[in-house]
Amino acid sequence: MNMGPTIPDPPRILIVDDEEAILETMSFTFMDLYEVFTSSDARKALDILDENSPMACVITDQRMPGMTGVEFLAEASKRHPETVRIMLTGFADADATIQAINDGHVYAYVNKPWEPEELKQTVKRAVEHHHLAAENTRLVGELRSTNFFLEAVMDRLGTGALAVDAEGIVRAANQPAREYLGLPEDPSGTQLVEILEALGIEGLCDTVMRLFDEGEGAFEEVQIGGERPLQLRISAQRLDAQLGSVIVLREVSHEPLRRRFEEIVTRLAEADGELRGDLEEALPQLSQVADGAGQLGVSSPRMAELQERVSRTQTAIQSWLDVDDLVAREEYPDAQLLLDRMHVASRRWPLPDTVPGRVAELQQLVDTYYESGENPRRRVL
Repeated sequence: MNMGPTIPDPPRILIVDDEEAILETMSFTFMDLYEVFTSSDARKALDILDENSPMACVITDQRMPGMTGVEFLAEASKRHPETVRIMLTGFADADATIQAINDGHVYAYVNKPWEPEELKQTVKRAVEHHHLAAENTRLVGELRSTNFFLEAVMDRLGTGALAVDAEGIVRAANQPAREYLGLPEDPSGTQLVEILEALGIEGLCDTVMRLFDEGEGAFEEVQIGGERPLQLRISAQRLDAQLGSVIVLREVSHEPLRRRFEEIVTRLAEADGELRGDLEEALPQLSQVADGAGQLGVSSPRMAELQERVSRTQTAIQSWLDVDDLVAREEYPDAQLLLDRMHVASRRWPLPDTVPGRVAELQQLVDTYYESGENPRRRVL
């Protein structure tokens, strides 16, 4: 029996960017950890992917001549769906990033310029995800003739999954699915319709049937729950007449909060003129986003990422305000401290290529003071 391709050791990754300097930098970053393939041409990169499969992870820039990152990842997803996909993106490419995520082509996106250690961790998780998926595939091949294999595999997935046999009876439900839907600890042996009707979400069955009719790749978003509703992106796939179907539930409750976060950050980045009031107003607004994430009570990688981005942005804003206060209040503030605070802020701000104009002026003032020792003692923000 074919258990799937052997996983190379070290794992293989492919980096696609039309800038040779970036390819060299990233090759140097990962050469000790993985077998690294590179290409400055997205179409040639597809050939590399075909010739060197299985590839654990592919990292691509969005803006490339001839074929965009979204287009490349869409094609790569069709040819090698098991390869984990990461996009490098600037804030100006937010629409393309959202499109790629919604189309299911992207595991993660990394803002440019990236921090090497953070990028390493993202790629490490992607490779581990690929290894786990490959291992799950191997287990499925070994246990295909039995029913309990679904529970053994699906409980290790990061998304919710329900295994339903050809008669509509639930044979396995992994932990995320049980948590999302409020299922009993072991719903096995019960008709899916009966379970959902008892939970008051029988409409979910209609959604699943529509997805079956639309075919692989289709999904719908539904909201379930009362006081603490969950937003779920649901897809469904028929296996075969004997095995039945798998229903996959991906938590996307964080997306309204992510959009609110990006609105706040964009407003600050585009602010023209006096900024302090906007910064002070943004801090409680960001706290509301963080509180909203906490109140949802959802534990998922994307929710954790959003909470981390909010926290880092708050650190950046507070650092700018503190530096602005120090240069206005003290005649000879600690110049190294000012530089350090500005450096921390620049690393935490989510749009390193687009800082507010007044922040750039504050940075210039701090640099000048560090070199000359002359402090004009005025607020900049």
